[in-house]
Amino acid sequence: MNLPNQIKKLAAELATETIVNRRYLHAHPELSYKEFKTAKFVAETLRGLGLNPTEGIAGTGVVVMIEGKNPSKKTVALRADIDALPIQEANEVEYKSQNPGIMHACGHDVHTASLLGTAKILSLLKDHFEGTIKLIFQPGEEKNPGGASLMIKEGVLQNPSPSSILGQHVMPLIPAGKVGFREGMYMASSDEIYLRVIGKGGHGSTPELTIDPVVIASHIIIALQQVISRNASPKQPTVLTFGKIIGEGATNIIPDEVRISGTFRALNEKWRKEGLEKIKKMAEGLAESMGGKCEVRISHGYPYLENNPELTRRTRAAAEEYLGKENVVDLDLTLGSEDFAYYSHQIPASFYRLGTRNEAKGITSYVHTPTFNIDEEALQIGSGLMAWLAVKELMEI
Repeated sequence: MNLPNQIKKLAAELATETIVNRRYLHAHPELSYKEFKTAKFVAETLRGLGLNPTEGIAGTGVVVMIEGKNPSKKTVALRADIDALPIQEANEVEYKSQNPGIMHACGHDVHTASLLGTAKILSLLKDHFEGTIKLIFQPGEEKNPGGASLMIKEGVLQNPSPSSILGQHVMPLIPAGKVGFREGMYMASSDEIYLRVIGKGGHGSTPELTIDPVVIASHIIIALQQVISRNASPKQPTVLTFGKIIGEGATNIIPDEVRISGTFRALNEKWRKEGLEKIKKMAEGLAESMGGKCEVRISHGYPYLENNPELTRRTRAAAEEYLGKENVVDLDLTLGSEDFAYYSHQIPASFYRLGTRNEAKGITSYVHTPTFNIDEEALQIGSGLMAWLAVKELMEI
């Protein structure tokens, strides 16, 4: 049997079903760690294939094994994330989110539907490969501490232990029909920073009677950029961004405090630790020097994501065999983050991108926006390619 062609054939036959599943998931999004109906849908779909999924891992995670011949020979894991974002959808489509303020704006509906399609393909072909393929439907990718870390703690990489793990993620910058790979360092660590700048409020006409936390907060925001420009090596990609400032004053009211929220991204764990320490020390010291106080809280997030070079080389070659070399592209380093990174620090891992863009159809919006959508032609590749990559990896000795 020519497995790549057989997988392509099955992916094409299942394309409509995969689209239906994706649209159902898109219309019924759930936030991180609250994916109860999503998990139930996933488990019921898997049981409909004659599989026996395990539910309730890390709360709403679902795991299932698809065993081929000689199942103990080798295990490969595939992962999809199932949570959505707190965004109000602006798309006017028949499968628009039915849950106000919640949207699959990062493509996790695509990842889940694709992996369900992969499950069906592999179930139909289990007599044609040796080993076991572990499918992981993971909650909480969008929120610290990351569902991947919780699932690992609950033993998702054990019984059986996979020799490698693959993850797939939509990419609206790549045209549908293409996929992207990168060896080695790929994505950044991500930590959340919360600052509470405390002063003494009062009337705007008598600033001398106050300790103005708005002014202190302004100085802190500007000064902390020096942590990047004067402390990080120019050769070391780093980002510090503050995206939220709340000061409950008015035109003539100086508030008692200002709250600031931001993110710190790095690609080196040593510098990550040093940078966070400098941010804390500088914010506290600057506030004190201006007569106020700054409370610093850091929510430690995901580590950097490392694509195992040997594994990624193999998966890229397998993708070229499946799609043609012209449809496999190189990825640039990014300071985006992904909790798939946790897996990459445990076992050989490869995280690749599924092209979803179609300018002719007006599908160009980036992830985490209210108008994000995909060219659903990508779903056929999403399910078929994952099946082929897993089977191909099982063939490696």
